[in-house]
Amino acid sequence: MIREIAENELNELLMLYLYLHEDTVPQMTEHLKNTWDLIIQDKNHHVIVNEVDGKIVSSCICVIIPNLTRNIRPYAIIENVVTHADYRRKGYATECLNYAKEISEKANCYKMMLLTGSKQETTHRFYISAGYNSTDKTAFIHWLK
Repeated sequence: MIREIAENELNELLMLYLYLHEDTVPQMTEHLKNTWDLIIQDKNHHVIVNEVDGKIVSSCICVIIPNLTRNIRPYAIIENVVTHADYRRKGYATECLNYAKEISEKANCYKMMLLTGSKQETTHRFYISAGYNSTDKTAFIHWLK
């Protein structure tokens, strides 16, 4: 079942992030609680999850960014696309991305963007099959400490 996350599902999401690029689940600090509260209360920040048999198996983040160009239309950023290793290649991440597209279309976004750190061709083909391309723009990242 594809849906937005419930406030009480943070721990399950953090466990799923172990399949993204995290090595450990962060401790439940005041900073983590405050950050989660900001995310869950932000109407432009959507944590999309795909649930199978009561377990969150895939997720992505869709953030709608207000914008003053393109006829004052917002755009969407997609981040943290992840699927539990035991549930890959079953379409769950595609369903998350499609849900993000629905949210973006309802918000009248003119584009959706995502970055991947993966160098795997299979990952690139997955994003291409989901409707994204890597030819229209060039991404540059400035990592901060």
